[in-house]
Amino acid sequence: MNVGHGKMVDVQLKGSACRIKKCALELLSIGSDLVNEGQSSWELLGRDLRLKSTFLYCDLNQMISCAPREQKRALTELANKLFCSIEELDHAMKIRSVPLTQDRYNQAAVVLQEVMALAP
Repeated sequence: MNVGHGKMVDVQLKGSACRIKKCALELLSIGSDLVNEGQSSWELLGRDLRLKSTFLYCDLNQMISCAPREQKRALTELANKLFCSIEELDHAMKIRSVPLTQDRYNQAAVVLQEVMALAP
């Protein structure tokens, strides 16, 4: 019975890692839209940003919960850094500041790259 549970957890973690990578890639791809599309599409991009960050939150929480004790702190700090940068990007988009949005996007992109490095 315990072996089956272990396999289930492995499958869940692989699914979480896959979604993390997919969401991170999709968030990285909005950078060109922020520059090229202008502010007219920012409301839609903002909703997408919030949706993807919700998925990231759930999946990172799952990975942190299942991580070995010695990795939990580093993963938690990275997750906190990611969500702080996403929150700042969301705020910049809401106030419609192009320079601030581009700056916050660039900061978030660096953290998203770090997160993607964790996902196999």
